[in-house]
Amino acid sequence: MQADHWIDGAFCAPSARTYLPTLDPMTTRPWAEIARGDATDVDAAVQAAHAAYPAWRDAGPSRRAEVLWLLGDLIAEHAGEMALMESRDAGKVIREVTGQHTSMRAWFHYYATLAMHNEGRSIPLDSPSVTAYTTRDPFGVVGVIPAFNSPVLLGAMSIAPALAAGNTVVVKTPEVNALSLLKVAELSREAGLPDGCFNIVHGYGAEAGDALVGHPLVRKIFFTGGPDSAKVVGRRAAEHLKPIVTELGGKSANIFFEDVNVPDVVNGVISGIFAAAGQTCVAGSRLLVHRSIADELVSRVAERAGRIVLGNPTDQATEMGPISQEKILRGVHEGVDRAIAQGAELVTGGLTGAVPDQGWFYAPTILGGVTPEMDAFSTEFFGPVLAVTAFDTEEEALALANGTEFGLAAGIWTRDLGRAHRVARNIVAGTAWINMYRAMNFSTPFGGTKTSGSGRVNGMDGFSEFTQTKSVWVNSDDAPVGDPFVLR
Repeated sequence: MQADHWIDGAFCAPSARTYLPTLDPMTTRPWAEIARGDATDVDAAVQAAHAAYPAWRDAGPSRRAEVLWLLGDLIAEHAGEMALMESRDAGKVIREVTGQHTSMRAWFHYYATLAMHNEGRSIPLDSPSVTAYTTRDPFGVVGVIPAFNSPVLLGAMSIAPALAAGNTVVVKTPEVNALSLLKVAELSREAGLPDGCFNIVHGYGAEAGDALVGHPLVRKIFFTGGPDSAKVVGRRAAEHLKPIVTELGGKSANIFFEDVNVPDVVNGVISGIFAAAGQTCVAGSRLLVHRSIADELVSRVAERAGRIVLGNPTDQATEMGPISQEKILRGVHEGVDRAIAQGAELVTGGLTGAVPDQGWFYAPTILGGVTPEMDAFSTEFFGPVLAVTAFDTEEEALALANGTEFGLAAGIWTRDLGRAHRVARNIVAGTAWINMYRAMNFSTPFGGTKTSGSGRVNGMDGFSEFTQTKSVWVNSDDAPVGDPFVLR
């Protein structure tokens, strides 16, 4: 299988006629190729988006809403096909990714409705002859660089609102897991999106990604990835004084207080770290647990972790697939070895854990006795590794939770409503879940603090990132000019 770019409503071979292999993490062998884009390909895509922008902006909210509504329906109808792509390309468990793609109907429908509510406001002034109002205008061409772990979901958080607001889009797909987004682009044409409004360029971040961020006609960048990559993207965008929204990594705390019913909350730990093989930016990779219940909770979580079904991600019975990339697997191995060398206890998993004979698998792993001085407390592994730290007081729990440079998400588990709201207020994170974990919705803002990112996607807050405010002043006085040397 060979995947080309999607530029100006058609498949386009890479200008250099070179392709990159994409590997199946279950077999560890190539199963497809994607175009290796360069600055020439990016320029073609941006020029197409730039040319399409005026007509799409002026098409009006009703037409934009109609297209997005239909596109959401089409993605949901092709959810099974696209899920197979992501399962094979990145080891995503098919029952989760099928659900993600099916939910795109609701995501795109939501942004279709927001196209009709991109409203400005009237501003009261003292002068009866002067009226002031605002409009929310699109930027023009926006660049979107989603992460590999959920490219359709993460991509839709930018693609759908960008188009709803009247922007046009160029996406640089992740080098791993690029094919499902290409299918979305193909479906957009079927939905009636004019050619050039949505373009896809594949390739390496240092080549195609750099060219997209640095292109002078791209007015804003939306990037999902790691902090180190974000620094490179940020410096490149700054050369053009270009705004950027980032959603980056995390080392999120999942906090369990002493009043929880331990058997009832075990799955709250499991879903936080072992779903998606820990390859999610909001992974609850730090279990902060009250000392009085720590032994019981860790024991029960370890028992459940030992029963997680590892295997082929396209099998409906599989609960955890392989790690998506060999380099991530190596990093997980090294991180666990380093944690043990620094004094952490291997409760379960690690190299002793049972895994399938074939594929980039790592067993669900729990590290006990992790302290803030250890790398495992503050370093994101992006794999199925849980670091356990006990606490004695609410104040200590908050200090531990806030004790890293990350601030993407947190879980708070307690039956004390006052404590729940108090901790949520004081925790430094973009999202705080209370008695739940790993929930997301199109209507609820999402993003990070500190090195977990800046800006928001989703909801009205996220939609506003795709528009910029224009102030309009209207003077109805017959003598419009007073003293020209005095500010009006």
